[in-house]
Amino acid sequence: MNRFEGLEPKYVFHYFNELLNIPRPSKHEEKVLAYLKDLAQKKGLEYRQDKAKNIVIKVPATRGFENAPTVILQGHLDMVAEKNSDVEFDFLKDPINAYVDGDWIKAKGTTLGADNGIGVAAALAFIDDPDAVHGPLEILLTVDEETGLTGASNLDGKILSGKIMLNLDSEEDGVFFIGCAGGANTVITLPVKLINVSRKFKAFELKISGLLGGHSGLNIIDNRANAIKLLARVIKAAIKVKVELMLVDIKGGDKHNAIPREAFAVVAVNERHIKKFNVALNGEIERAKREFATADKDIKLDVTEFTKKVSKGINTSDTSRVINLLLALPHGVLSMSREIKGLVETSSNLATIKMKGSKVEILTSSRSSVAEALDSVLMSIDSLVELYGGKTKGYGRYPGWRPNVDSPLLKKAVSVFKAIRGSEPHITAIHAGLECGIILEKVPGMDVISFGPEMHGVHSPNERLNIPSVGRFYEYLKKLLESIAREGL
Repeated sequence: MNRFEGLEPKYVFHYFNELLNIPRPSKHEEKVLAYLKDLAQKKGLEYRQDKAKNIVIKVPATRGFENAPTVILQGHLDMVAEKNSDVEFDFLKDPINAYVDGDWIKAKGTTLGADNGIGVAAALAFIDDPDAVHGPLEILLTVDEETGLTGASNLDGKILSGKIMLNLDSEEDGVFFIGCAGGANTVITLPVKLINVSRKFKAFELKISGLLGGHSGLNIIDNRANAIKLLARVIKAAIKVKVELMLVDIKGGDKHNAIPREAFAVVAVNERHIKKFNVALNGEIERAKREFATADKDIKLDVTEFTKKVSKGINTSDTSRVINLLLALPHGVLSMSREIKGLVETSSNLATIKMKGSKVEILTSSRSSVAEALDSVLMSIDSLVELYGGKTKGYGRYPGWRPNVDSPLLKKAVSVFKAIRGSEPHITAIHAGLECGIILEKVPGMDVISFGPEMHGVHSPNERLNIPSVGRFYEYLKKLLESIAREGL
């Protein structure tokens, strides 16, 4: 079934439809890789794959342009697997339930996978498009971008020959990205003491929901609420008015690169304090709603009696320690760029929390376009966790991509854009982890820019793709490739 019958550009939407039928959450790209190998074989195209499973499909030049510069079209195969809690969906088996809503493509209750499925589809369209004029193309499709850029980090640069790369993993129409933030993740382990829950305690389940969430790089500047932070706030409000309570369980967030939309806790409360417990919670959530009235207007707190038997909980002092650490950990924009107006320089995302036996495990994800600033944030987190008696372990660090305003590719890209659209593109850097910086380390001397169609709400079930912008994006990509083929840089 083609969900997008009649939409243009037809070759792009054909491959996007194909990709939505293939399960491809991060670290589970085997089915889409099999599809691509089969596609290359059927089309008689050469392909290469490295040990990390990244794949390159070689598309021959249009006749007469065999000696033109080779251009790499780059994207990533995996997608963020996020769904609303009330939606039954298996990302390992089910096709994405996508639909057209006016000028937008959306998914029912899950991420859409336009990040980066539409970029991949645009690259694959050049296999079929008879009107496209281009030199030799290398379609580089990496794996496991969303959970730490591990495909790019383990890329074997020898599978590439081109020195010009167009990264198709951006989400703003008419914007060229020429730099990106680097980043790193921190796993925090906090030991806690579990004790028996007294019969005088009654258990309640707390659920924070209704938040927008979103990409922890792109949307961090929007000052949206963090469900884990809100959960800690309402519990802290109860503790401050001397409610005797114990954490029985806590969990929230799902991905290192997504702002948490939902968080849950089971709390055992002294029966004598239940009334002021509810008053404290309701008062604090109302304050949060006023605080985030314009950024996150649908914040919701549900408090229900927990019907399962509760035997163990975190003692009251360690409960306070957990809640205090969650409130103290940095989250949000920490500094703005001194060089590029409106660009976030440094941020941190309080990403996930869960209980593992007698330990609480917290994940933070920090970003900065300045390596020293990132080091400073990581040091602050380490120091804070040490004060609270926990341990930290860093992983998944990746480099940023330093802007080059004198890039020949950038000058060519701007010239073609002005000729087509009659206006200048917006040139900036992005506060997110593109693969460009890592690939540049693997293939020195490469010239790179990044662009794409308009997308909103990526990394969340609110993800949507603007249909008209896909046409503009693909038309521009075709013209740019033709100009490079005819004139070089």
